Amino acid sequence: MNELKPLLKGLIFPEGPRWHDGKLWFSDMHAHTVCTVDLNGRQQVVTEVAAWPSGLGWLHDGRLLIVSMTDRKLLRLEGGQLKVHADISGLASFHCNDMVVDGVGRAYVGNFGYDLLSDAPKKPAELVMVKPDGSARVVADGLDFPNGTVVTPDGKTLIVGESMGHRLTAFDVAGDGGLSNRRLFADLGEGVPDGIALDAENAIWVASPLNKELLRVKQGGAVTDRLKCDSMPIACALGGASRKTLFVLFADSIHPEECRERKSSRIDTMQVAVAGTGWP
Repeated sequence: MNELKPLLKGLIFPEGPRWHDGKLWFSDMHAHTVCTVDLNGRQQVVTEVAAWPSGLGWLHDGRLLIVSMTDRKLLRLEGGQLKVHADISGLASFHCNDMVVDGVGRAYVGNFGYDLLSDAPKKPAELVMVKPDGSARVVADGLDFPNGTVVTPDGKTLIVGESMGHRLTAFDVAGDGGLSNRRLFADLGEGVPDGIALDAENAIWVASPLNKELLRVKQGGAVTDRLKCDSMPIACALGGASRKTLFVLFADSIHPEECRERKSSRIDTMQVAVAGTGWP
């Protein structure tokens, strides 16, 4: 396995990486910005989101969707202005986080379920599906902190990391976007999945921040690659021209004040053998 190489330093808390239009897009959550970086490390700020930006995705017409975490909204960037695409505060239990937008423009948004940063008692959470027209409904509940999410290239399977459940969970995707046939994709043991990325062998790269590991996991739980990291890998994405560049987002803390003080978060890259596939 190749080594990680630095691409971009001095970030606050990068999340939600997505390869799109020749660049890596990401949310610098505690800097309240959505940014891009190219393969030469040139960064650009796209927009600002006051209530913490997280998951990113695109509608078919190219409009960017952004999860606005603390007010539990899905925003839409058009004409340089942010508009509310869907208000899901009545559906999501707590702060929203990661999101995948599938091939027909449906957004699946997870949430914390409880106040993680205040060490509140754990509570289950939901996945909310938002259609391209902005209508929304809960499509799965009882999840242990649903986080990174991917959809297979045929659009028929959704896989979500349950961070506090230490597992990857799969669902069948119905024609109307509903989810059914919940099943275990992989038990991660001590792993705590955050952002994930799917490759063409149906294996999943998993950022596991609390034990500072980056894993490549097959269905059933076999780990083909395990990389010990010097900091917490928060999320990962496969991109580049051949989708064989693995982007890994790192942070030293999950607490906003510490992140802003340190400005030590970064994005590294690594070349891998198997290309990314599906969504995001």
